[in-house]
Amino acid sequence: MGRQRNSGLGFERMVASLDDLALEITRCRRCPRLVAWRELVAQQKRRAFAGEEYWGRPVPGWGDPNARCLLVGLAPAAHGANRTGRMFTGDESGRWLYRALHRSGFANQPQCERRDDGLTLTGCFITAVARCAPPANRLKPVERDNCRPYLEAEIKALQNVRAIVTLGQYAYDHVLRIYRDQGGLVPVPKPQFAHGTEVHLGVDEPVVLASYHPSQQNTFTGKLTEPMLDAIFERAREITDV
Repeated sequence: MGRQRNSGLGFERMVASLDDLALEITRCRRCPRLVAWRELVAQQKRRAFAGEEYWGRPVPGWGDPNARCLLVGLAPAAHGANRTGRMFTGDESGRWLYRALHRSGFANQPQCERRDDGLTLTGCFITAVARCAPPANRLKPVERDNCRPYLEAEIKALQNVRAIVTLGQYAYDHVLRIYRDQGGLVPVPKPQFAHGTEVHLGVDEPVVLASYHPSQQNTFTGKLTEPMLDAIFERAREITDV
């Protein structure tokens, strides 16, 4: 899966740009259960957002097309990105994440409340395993696999990526599966997921950095602290600034 050869990733139809891919993603209706759930949430809404128009569609990745750092989460939150239409925007997980990205210089501001809030990313691109909010934050294997070509296409398009930060074990396992299936040098046995685990995929391939997900389950309990998250992005900076 080296940068100098055609990797043969699963998204076979040529994508002219990340913008074209984003449009393709927003039109996706491959998973009936997820389509029904995301649209139901967008209709019923949370009381705090009753006056807002929900996005209610698949959420594409976003950020710097020349990114050297790629972030991969699990999926849009029902009342976060499924509402705002931008990954990790409008919920507490996103606030934690973008504060850390701002401190590390990847984001111009820590605020992340809506798509037009002025937030921009430099050297960083954010995406997820799945593009639709799943019920109870749980994906079925077929739903994960239906979405996989979109992530593969983003990886292929983002030619400058040197570090991939995986937010949570699900994203960590999924990214390593993609690289293993495409001939990447994923160690056997696969390194156990833990906050700060690094997997070097070989010459001219990114380093995968594992992080706990900035979910409230982790941040409220102290399993993930801001210094811990900062350390991940400091390490990403060390890798990408070389």
